[in-house]
Amino acid sequence: MQHITILGATGSIGVSTLDVVERHPDRYRVYALTAHQKVEELADQCLRFRPQVAIVGSADAALRLSRLLAAKGLKIDVDHGEAALCAAASAPGCDTVMAAIVGAAGLAPTMAAARAGKKVLLANKEALVMSGRLFMDAVSESGATLLPIDSEHNAIFQCLPHAYQRAPDQHGIARILLTASGGPFLNRAVETLESVTPAEAVAHPNWVMGRKISVDSATMMNKGLEVIEAHWLFGAPADRIEVVIHPQSVIHSMVSYVDGSVLAQLGNPDMRTPIAHALAYPERIASGVDSLDLVRIGQLDFQSPDFERFPCLKLAYDALSAGGTAPALLNAANEVAVQAFLDGKTGFRMIDRTIRRVMDELPHDEMSDIEALIEQDGRARALAQSYLS
Repeated sequence: MQHITILGATGSIGVSTLDVVERHPDRYRVYALTAHQKVEELADQCLRFRPQVAIVGSADAALRLSRLLAAKGLKIDVDHGEAALCAAASAPGCDTVMAAIVGAAGLAPTMAAARAGKKVLLANKEALVMSGRLFMDAVSESGATLLPIDSEHNAIFQCLPHAYQRAPDQHGIARILLTASGGPFLNRAVETLESVTPAEAVAHPNWVMGRKISVDSATMMNKGLEVIEAHWLFGAPADRIEVVIHPQSVIHSMVSYVDGSVLAQLGNPDMRTPIAHALAYPERIASGVDSLDLVRIGQLDFQSPDFERFPCLKLAYDALSAGGTAPALLNAANEVAVQAFLDGKTGFRMIDRTIRRVMDELPHDEMSDIEALIEQDGRARALAQSYLS
């Protein structure tokens, strides 16, 4: 029996995780559920899964949640804030943590889970993008188990040898091939991207995701963050991580070997597949996802990304090559610019221009601890806000 804390339970990954958990009541029990402000949704989840702990983002939200739970006759410990998230992620009562809080807000509780030696199911790519070496050191020192949830990184993990230990050369690995759908603007005229609206940017052709990650897919920043994440997860340098646009999103990623072999993981685009894989690893369990029908699909297409169309992808490669805090600056500026775009305060192409400005103006020095890293993150956000104003 695994006892699970789900960080970001009301988001798309959290909901999918609970769907898989509910299919296997003999294997999984929920220890804690967290959300930011979706109090009603969290209360409904608490009624279904009866966690010991429920955490929200503010004192006001905690008060509302407490009242809703009391009305339902539920006795669940309610708390709020970052310290409570970290406590739930590192508590002795849980052994598995689904890290699905979007953005930099997920860094502290995900790091707490890693330091506590938990089985960490990593859906929050920004935590690893921001902290890189610090995060991987925490995993190594505590003996935590780190399993990727992003469909691409989970696919790569499945295609690697079982004996793989972050040493590609020892296992004949030539390249890691990250597939990308290309998002909603793959075939749109580049000169028209200035006029993209938030509604257009969040309309992903294959996946149902939150608004922020949908915009990241439209700019291909999402793929850029995944390149950085792949570097840390699998020990591969930037020049051995290649992005391949694959609009059907059937092949989730591939590993190319020196003997000419290419191993790929295929499946219908549904996040329950990688979630079920990581929850049960090294076993396999039913996820609720239909088997892939290749005959019905009929055709799989591939192409290389165009950096003129997707400058954010190039910026991510630049940040990985620069090292130090460059990936953290990239992520911070992107979060600020994407939110401004979603709020209707700036244009779509101002996202990549803001990121470039922040990366050019702030130093990329290596940070020795999380506190210093968060300070640099704050400076990047302030600069991005100033530029956008």
